[in-house]
Amino acid sequence: MTGEPDLVTGEAVVLELPIAQVASRAAAFAIDVALQAGALLLFMLALTVSGVTDEALLAALALGFFVLVRVGYSVLFETLGRGITLGKMAMGLRVVRDDGGPVRFRQTLTRALAGAIVDFGPVLAWSAVALFVSLFSPRSKRVGDYLAGTVVIRERAPRTVAPHITMPPALAGWAAQLDLTGLSDELALMARQYLARYAELSDRAREPLGHQLVQDVAARIGAPPPWGVPPWAYLQAVLAERRRRAGGYVGTPGWAPVVPVAVPQVGASPVVAPPPQVGAQRVVAPSAGAPQAPVAAVPVASPTAEPGEPTPPRGFVPPS
Repeated sequence: MTGEPDLVTGEAVVLELPIAQVASRAAAFAIDVALQAGALLLFMLALTVSGVTDEALLAALALGFFVLVRVGYSVLFETLGRGITLGKMAMGLRVVRDDGGPVRFRQTLTRALAGAIVDFGPVLAWSAVALFVSLFSPRSKRVGDYLAGTVVIRERAPRTVAPHITMPPALAGWAAQLDLTGLSDELALMARQYLARYAELSDRAREPLGHQLVQDVAARIGAPPPWGVPPWAYLQAVLAERRRRAGGYVGTPGWAPVVPVAVPQVGASPVVAPPPQVGAQRVVAPSAGAPQAPVAAVPVASPTAEPGEPTPPRGFVPPS
């Protein structure tokens, strides 16, 4: 995602994951605090009903259960749920390692202990330490995240709408001459997904990925992009032409209906041509032995350039 920090895996691969911000983390923390407070309240009610009268025993049990809930809640859920508590599940968040991998017991225990002692203090409230550190951290990390080597990301991605692939007007005639038989469905799907996420990708990921897709598509169809045509426009033209040939929309550049040819059957009555309309041009059948003029083929769409011929870019609007 654009403008968000990078996560580097153990293989030195840069991952661009959406980092959870302070507001969403605070909401998830509030849900977890409410659940922990409810568990503590139920435990105190159970102690009251049990009839225990020893004050020292009551204080020891209450303190032990408080520490168990305060630390064990996060450790249990984040270890078994691979970085997810009930609050994080509600907000669509997840704790991962700095290299993007799932957290282990060691990371969850370190985060929980640091949260109980440093970040949030002994009381179940958002402390000034966690808030201050998270606001000034480029990845919204608190002290527990720095000690454990973890980061909280947004797991629930926003819903994306499939893009409407349109033919760039300057490439309509050029695309009508392409041989798209070698273009596989998998490669076409990859190009469509790239155009759908074009506005979300950063410049570092957008350009190399676009050029790689253009090279793969050009190798399959045998037609490199014309001069000055950006990668996304080339992919748009190829996908729009592919959709048109598969039964695209009427009125798209280069669209032509398929006229069925009637095959006469044995014993069928001859087909009588309808009378000519007023103002229509009269067609005279050539006589036998008379020389016939060659019939010129009417192209479906006048090409603007041959494949590979220099074509100046005009009217290209990047997909949004």
